[in-house]
Amino acid sequence: MPDEYDVQPMSPRDSSGHRARLRYRILTGQGAGLHDHELVEYLLALAIPRRDTKPLAKKLIEEFGGFSGLLVADADALANFPGMGETSVAALKIVQIAALHLISAPLRNQPVLASWQALLDYLRADMAHLSHERVRVLHLDSKNRLIRDELVSEGSVDQAAIYTREVIKRALALGSAAIILVHNHPSGDSTPSRQDIAITKDICDAARTLGIAVHDHIVIGRDGHTSFRSKGLI
Repeated sequence: MPDEYDVQPMSPRDSSGHRARLRYRILTGQGAGLHDHELVEYLLALAIPRRDTKPLAKKLIEEFGGFSGLLVADADALANFPGMGETSVAALKIVQIAALHLISAPLRNQPVLASWQALLDYLRADMAHLSHERVRVLHLDSKNRLIRDELVSEGSVDQAAIYTREVIKRALALGSAAIILVHNHPSGDSTPSRQDIAITKDICDAARTLGIAVHDHIVIGRDGHTSFRSKGLI
C-alpha cells in the first residue's frame, strides 16, 4: 500500500494560513463557494496532518474523473493511489456514506412512490459515476414503504448478472408486495438495452403470477435516468 504520508510537507506558515482560511469559510457558511479540489484538500488534511494535500487532491480528482467519481471510487483503487492510505480513504468514503444517508432520508420516512425525486437523487448519487455495472432491487410493502434496498450483483464495465428466479425468490422471502429494479450503465447512456428489456419482461411475468408488482425498472447513467414505466416498457 502506498505511504499515506508520502506527500509534500507544509510549512507552519502555510498550515496556519491556507487551511485556516478554508476552515473559516467552512465555519461561516461560505463552504458552498469552495472548489472541488479544496473540499478534497481539507478532507485529506484531517487525515494527513502537517502535509500539503492540495497537489494530491487535484491528482485524485483528475484520476477518478471529478469530485463525484472520486467519492464513489472503489476503496481499494483509492488506497492504491500514490500518497493515499486507509485513513485518507476512510475520510473520503465517510463523506459518500453521509451524503447517501442524507439524500435517502425521505425514502425511510414515507412511501417510495411519494418520494420519487428523492429516490432518483439517491440512485444517481450512488450509481451514476460508477465504472462498473451494479444491479439492485428495492423491496416494498403493501403501502409502498421500503423494506429493503439490496445490492443484487456487481459486474464488469458493461454487464452484471441478474436472475429472475433469484429476484422472485428473495421477494417472496421478504414478503415484498412490490419491487423496483435498478441498474446503471457505466457508459453514461441510460438507454435500455435489448437484454435489459428482455430480463425485465421475464421478471414482470414471473412476479405477476405470484401477486408481486414490478413498479419500475430504472436505468441510471451520467446523462440522467430512464424509467421503463414512463417509456411504456412495463
